[in-house]
Amino acid sequence: MVNNPSYLFLYNSGEFQRRVESLEARLTDCDLCPHNCRIDRRMKTGVCRSGMVPVIASVCAHHGEEPPLSGKCGSGTVFFGNCNMKCAYCQNYQISQDRNCLCGKEMDNETLARQLIALQNDARCHNINFVSPSHFVPQMARAIFTAIPLGLRLPIVYNTGGYDSVDVLRLLEGIVDIYLPDIRYADDKIAEKYSGVKNYVTVNHAAILEMHRQAGLLQEDADGTAQKGMIVRHLILPNRLAGSSESLRWLAKNVSPDVFMSVMSQYYPAHHAGHFPELARRINQAEYDEVVSILNELGMENGWIQDMESPDNYRPDFQKEGHPFG
Repeated sequence: MVNNPSYLFLYNSGEFQRRVESLEARLTDCDLCPHNCRIDRRMKTGVCRSGMVPVIASVCAHHGEEPPLSGKCGSGTVFFGNCNMKCAYCQNYQISQDRNCLCGKEMDNETLARQLIALQNDARCHNINFVSPSHFVPQMARAIFTAIPLGLRLPIVYNTGGYDSVDVLRLLEGIVDIYLPDIRYADDKIAEKYSGVKNYVTVNHAAILEMHRQAGLLQEDADGTAQKGMIVRHLILPNRLAGSSESLRWLAKNVSPDVFMSVMSQYYPAHHAGHFPELARRINQAEYDEVVSILNELGMENGWIQDMESPDNYRPDFQKEGHPFG
């Protein structure tokens, strides 16, 4: 546990409250993410189908994250419902996109804050990990703010698909300790076709640069548990659709070859992927080996690479009782 996370300084100075209020004000003319729906979320919903109260699909100690996040006791994971991306192959589609699945429920701020404290004190988790927070940033910040006087002291993880507004990220400086963004695509047309987002590459690169500016390279404590920094995730897609070579080269050049990477081979044709022949299969050995070769060529040695059996181990079910990965 971090004894003096930076958000305590913001809290004690009054700056945290100012940030929360600034974020909440944006909900009335919503520009929290690059979709810029400009709708009043008190009255209706935009692309993310989300209103003022956060939708929570699961709160649990998750042992399937990267080793410095999961540690021995797990990452204290809050899975938000809905999403600002519409990935055709989303493995969490039950909570991100499925209108007929009632996995998530609205949760008031005080209840969510108490859930964070339970993850810290009862489950003994190493961090609080908000999954798909881009459309619920004000609610996330308010829950952290409310949990601080209750004793919250854990690092905060911002676990995102990478379609984030730099203006909003700047308001999270000193609140978020660890950024965990995806770099999903290297081609805007492919991003729009399979994830329903415009200008993904420009938006994503700007967001990653801002996250790196704030948090820097990953820092771990003596036990190897992450305390601050950034880990970039990259999911290998079949038929080179993720643009792995271009994305990895961009990261090595513009961030650092020392950036911590989490390269994932866990793709399987979930949700609507079967509607696209080019997405309707797992990756093959040649595609996997190509990405490993690029990492070696670029000297990107920090991080983790899943093995080829990973698709069998990452199939969440948010409809069952208890842990979605249990």
